[in-house]
Amino acid sequence: MSNSENVAPSFSHDPVMLAEITSLFADVPAGTIVDATFGGGGHSESLLESRPDLTIVGVDQDAEALAAATKRLDRFGDRVRTIHRRFDQLGEALNEYQIDDVSGVLFDLGVSSPQLDRADRGFSYRNDGQLDMRMDTDQQWSAADIINGYDERELASVIRRYGDERFSGRIAAAICAARPIQTTTELAAVVTSAIPAPARRTGGHPAKRTFQAIRIEVNAELDVLPGAIDQAVEATVPGGRIAVLSYHSGEDRIVKERFALAAGACDCPDELPCVCGAIQTVRIVRGISKRPSKAEQEKNRRARSALLRAVEKIPATRKSDGQLVGPSSTGNEQG
Repeated sequence: MSNSENVAPSFSHDPVMLAEITSLFADVPAGTIVDATFGGGGHSESLLESRPDLTIVGVDQDAEALAAATKRLDRFGDRVRTIHRRFDQLGEALNEYQIDDVSGVLFDLGVSSPQLDRADRGFSYRNDGQLDMRMDTDQQWSAADIINGYDERELASVIRRYGDERFSGRIAAAICAARPIQTTTELAAVVTSAIPAPARRTGGHPAKRTFQAIRIEVNAELDVLPGAIDQAVEATVPGGRIAVLSYHSGEDRIVKERFALAAGACDCPDELPCVCGAIQTVRIVRGISKRPSKAEQEKNRRARSALLRAVEKIPATRKSDGQLVGPSSTGNEQG
């Protein structure tokens, strides 16, 4: 039975691909799972219910989300430990709890529905609020600093790179001309006015891509992701798994690249032996559902863009000779 009725309303939401995530961790070794984006605690709750031999370390930079999830999972007692950190500080979180190895790590990227629904958080182009968009409200840097501080060229670059917005130049020029902009609805109106009328009629709200881009820039989401994934791979024991739910092409590209690198990707020709020294520490988990079901997408708006990727940790192997690397190696080489 779920304890969702005890959760603060501002962070009560449906976790994406819950059944698929629970299944992915069904056979990992007993031990600790790091929920690196703790959010409302929904994924962690399911994992704790399904595996009495698992404990959770919940990591989140949003103090409100952390408090709500802690309350939700209070019934699990000392099986749940939490820490206020950004997910690229995963190693620090484990050190604080004196945990050397984990059985798995879960990342559910992007912004949560409760954050979008709260006007005062400034994430939404539909609800009027101050230009904020900080996931960690202790952080000084906010959306207002970007919207009212970046020059036109910088602003266009951010909107194009993180929003895949083809009218980024026009939008940046309109924003600079309208400064100072104070609220989310003001920004949404400026963005909408900069986009040609025919283009506004397709693809959802005209300001959606710009708001996404500004949010990613405020929170340095793509900058910190590669290091976070690498830390997760390093901390996980053989047989453990790392799973990532992404919602943006830039996120997924990074996840795919870091997983491929850990899986021993190299540039050596297929017909020749690998000479680049690539080391494989994970295998890609095949045969899983990468997208939410149609039913879930219809029920949960946030699930529509979700993409799931997962890897399983294996003993480190040098691809060129197939030998184990590190303390378990039968040779003299150390990785």
